[in-house]
Amino acid sequence: GSALTDVTYVFDEPTVGLHPHDIQRMNRLLEQLRDKGNTVLVVEHKPETIAIADHVVDLGPGAGSSGGQIMFEGTVEALRASGTLTGRHLDDRAQLKASVRQPSGAIEVRGASSHNLQDVDVDIPLGVLVAVTGVAGSGKSSLIHGSVAGREGVVAIDQGAIKGSRRSSPGTYTGMLEPIRKAFAKANGVKPALFSANSDGACPVCKGSGVIVTQLGPMEQVETPCDVCEGKGFDEAVLVHLLGGKNIVEVLDMSASDAAEFFTSGEAKVPAAASILNRMVDVGLGYIRIGQPLPTLSGGERQRLKLAVHMGEKGSVYVLDEPTTGLHLADVENLLGLLDRLVDSGVSVIVIEHHQAVMAHADWIIDLGPGAGHDGGRVVFEGTPADLVAARSTLTGQHLADYVGA
Repeated sequence: GSALTDVTYVFDEPTVGLHPHDIQRMNRLLEQLRDKGNTVLVVEHKPETIAIADHVVDLGPGAGSSGGQIMFEGTVEALRASGTLTGRHLDDRAQLKASVRQPSGAIEVRGASSHNLQDVDVDIPLGVLVAVTGVAGSGKSSLIHGSVAGREGVVAIDQGAIKGSRRSSPGTYTGMLEPIRKAFAKANGVKPALFSANSDGACPVCKGSGVIVTQLGPMEQVETPCDVCEGKGFDEAVLVHLLGGKNIVEVLDMSASDAAEFFTSGEAKVPAAASILNRMVDVGLGYIRIGQPLPTLSGGERQRLKLAVHMGEKGSVYVLDEPTTGLHLADVENLLGLLDRLVDSGVSVIVIEHHQAVMAHADWIIDLGPGAGHDGGRVVFEGTPADLVAARSTLTGQHLADYVGA
C-alpha cells in the first residue's frame, strides 16, 4: 500500500513461511510496487516468485566456495533454456506417490486449544511421513509444538535461531571437533587442547581469533588479519602436527563433504566425526567449511545445521518445522530422499511445511484452516495427498492439485 515511487526495495526470501495461497498474494504486492515506478529486487528460491520476474540474475554454479559467479542474466523463459542448475529445476514438480506407507500406530491429540486452536482432536499416524499444512497462521505450529513436541521419544527441531560468536563454527556447534582433536592428539602424542584456537593452541598475538581488532573511538572498530598467524588463529608450532597428511588448519578449511570422505577411512578415520559430517551432507550443507564462523551462515543454513545435530539423537518421532526454508530447487529433492531414509529406518516423521513437493511426497496430510488467526485453528482435512487433490476442498488442496497438474 506504499505511495512511494522511484524507490528501490530489496526483499530477502519474502516467501519464507508462506503457504502457496499467501505467495500468490505476496506476488501481487511485489508487482504493485513495481507498477508504481519502483525497482524491486528479490532474493528467492520459490519458482512461483521467480516466474513473475522481469529480469533474473542466477548465481552459481554451486554453493559456498563453488559459487560466487553470475551464471545467467535475462528473462525467465531464457533461464529455462539456459542449462544452469536453477534453469534445469525451475519446472520441477514432485508427483503424487503411487502408493503410500501404512501407519503402525498413532499419536492421539485431544482438545488442543493453545493460541487459535479450537478444541482440536486429531490422530497423527506413526511410521509414516506426515505433512502438517495450512495457510500461515492457521495453527500448525501451535498444534505440533504444543501437543506433540515434549512427549517421550519425540525430537522436535524448531525454527529458533542458533546463537554463536565469531569463534563458533559448524565444527564446535555439532561437537565434531572434540573427536577430531583427540585423533590429532593420539596421532602426535600431545594434548587435545593444543588443537583448539580457544585453548593451548591459540596464536599468542590474536588469542586465536585470527584478527586484530583496532578500536577507533566513536567510529566502528576495524578488524585486520593477524600478521603472526596470517589469520589462521593457531600458533605456528601446532601446524607441524599432522593427521592423514593435514594439519588442523587445513582440516578446518575443508568442506563438510570433503571432510566426510577424509574421516571415513585410512589413518585419519574418525567415525564420530564422519557420522556428523555425513548428516551435514544429507541436509544439503556439504559445501560448508567446518571451521567457518557461525555468524556467516544464513538462517536457512543454521536451521539445517541444527537438523543435522538433532538427527543424531535417539528418538522414535522427528518433528521438522519447514525444513525447506532457504533450500534451492535442486536441494529439495535431496531433502525428500533424507525424509524417506528416516522413515524407512523406522522413525516417524512429522513435517510442518508449505512446499508442495513435500506435501505431494507425504504419506498423510493434516491440513489446518480454513484461514488464519481466528479464522483458522481447525482440522479441515485428514488423508492422503491423492485424496486431498481429488477433493480440492481446501486452499491447500487446490494449490497442490495445480502443482501436480491434476
